[in-house]
Amino acid sequence: MRPYIPGLAISAISISLLTALPAAATPFFSTGDPDGKIATATRPGIPGKFEIESADDFALAGSNSTVITSATFTGLIVPQPGATPSVNQVVVEIYRVFPKDSDTVRTPNVPTRVNSPSDVAFASRDSITPGDLTFTVGTLKSSFTANNSVQPGGIHVCPGSPLCGDGPATGTEVEFTVNFKTPFVLPPDHYFFVPQVEVNGGEFLWLSAPRPIVPPGTSFPPGFTDLQSWTRDQSLDPDWLRIGTDIVGGSPAPTFNAAFSLTGTIPEPASLGLLATALSAMALAGLRRRRQS
Repeated sequence: MRPYIPGLAISAISISLLTALPAAATPFFSTGDPDGKIATATRPGIPGKFEIESADDFALAGSNSTVITSATFTGLIVPQPGATPSVNQVVVEIYRVFPKDSDTVRTPNVPTRVNSPSDVAFASRDSITPGDLTFTVGTLKSSFTANNSVQPGGIHVCPGSPLCGDGPATGTEVEFTVNFKTPFVLPPDHYFFVPQVEVNGGEFLWLSAPRPIVPPGTSFPPGFTDLQSWTRDQSLDPDWLRIGTDIVGGSPAPTFNAAFSLTGTIPEPASLGLLATALSAMALAGLRRRRQS
């Protein structure tokens, strides 16, 4: 579920400030290549389709904020019978770890919220909002089968027993490359990455990656634990279920990561101040526009 963020008008001065930031962004985190064990639905809510979110974690250490400028994620596009799928929208959300950004008074309707994403997103970008993000889609394999899946309708409130998943899923394996025109500026913390893809004539399923992470993936920084991936749909919101432990189940239950990478930079304090000025200018421009309307 995305936070409410008023629309921002991007002025020429704010664009110039953003582009003045250092361009030495490098990949700093990856879960590695897909392992084909499971693929999980994740899509924005639109008329006729309810929202689904799948989440996997990453951590930022150190003392300075990280500026995330781009990301990749890999999954399947599964066509509807007789349809030619097309991608209409991409959303990327960032969540912190529960209990941050969450109602801790209410009783959860799931086995646990420990180490889950929070109730609501910390930040988000989408391809519909001007100035948020752009994306490209590359085909990796024309046909790829995941051994198991969690598809729309495969998440249930307070399951009495493990659901075991929705079985194998076959589709075109694709990699999305997302460039954040308005970067995420994240202080050191533990986060979840949530990509969502709206597909006309099909569904997007996010592919799993090995857990624990193996090369070419990158390790978590010291002091942080690699958490398993989680998912929820509109009926489960604000709670989440563990894809492996709660949905697939078993003894022992499998646990999964999801295939994604992040690129960015940790700017010097002066550059962070410049970025803060740029974002403030964007917000002020939006406020003035609303007052004049």
